[in-house]
Amino acid sequence: MSNTALITGASSGIGMEFARYHAKRGGDVVVVARRQEPLDALKSELEAAYKVKVTVFAQDVGSPAQATALYEAVKGQGIDVDILINNAGFGGHGAFLDRDLAKDQAMIDLNVSALVTLSHHFGNDMKSRNGGRMLHVSSTASFIPGPYQAVYFATKAFVTSFSQAIDQEMRKDGITSTALCPGLVNTEFVATADLGGTGLAKQKGATPASVAKCGYDAMMKGELIAVNEQRLSFMLNWLTPLMPRRQVLKMVAGMQTK
Repeated sequence: MSNTALITGASSGIGMEFARYHAKRGGDVVVVARRQEPLDALKSELEAAYKVKVTVFAQDVGSPAQATALYEAVKGQGIDVDILINNAGFGGHGAFLDRDLAKDQAMIDLNVSALVTLSHHFGNDMKSRNGGRMLHVSSTASFIPGPYQAVYFATKAFVTSFSQAIDQEMRKDGITSTALCPGLVNTEFVATADLGGTGLAKQKGATPASVAKCGYDAMMKGELIAVNEQRLSFMLNWLTPLMPRRQVLKMVAGMQTK
């Protein structure tokens, strides 16, 4: 029986750690990202250490068309994907009206549209084989609105909602869907999203390896949502919903102000 995981955004951070964790457990890996060199290095590392097969696809999945092209390329190589880990995504700091609209639209394309496209294509393959698992990397941002990262927070709210809904639909087909909702993680995200100098960026972040393990283990248990810190989970599920909405907005805005 195959045990192949496809991971997007696998050239660094949490995505790379997902690949390592799955390979360590004896599974083959399909790693996807735009950058060829780090993927090739990861392939050499994992194949040498764990004697698994690693397939590299150095291509962008930032739109539905590109996501479909990836799916077709994977199928063209005869690879059956048993685990889909939608990890690729990005954020961006700034007031909505001041930001480049094209960048925010690209964020929606990758964080939402491409994720939906991959889930649909590979999900139908899983359904035909009567089983599979999906893990979608969302964020604690999905629980609240995010002034100064309005579009990013909204995309993650979509991911967390979407993941839970399709899990309910697909359970009868032997497929589970899990949303991983970490807090701050020590990756390239802070720099890429231009969050330097904000209160959020000054917090102590988790390691990518610990977050990947949290999400992967939750996926294997078929859990709906995984938050990597109990403190954050308690605050977002029990405290924040009781606070006045305007107070929550001001609190988040303050954390993201430089």
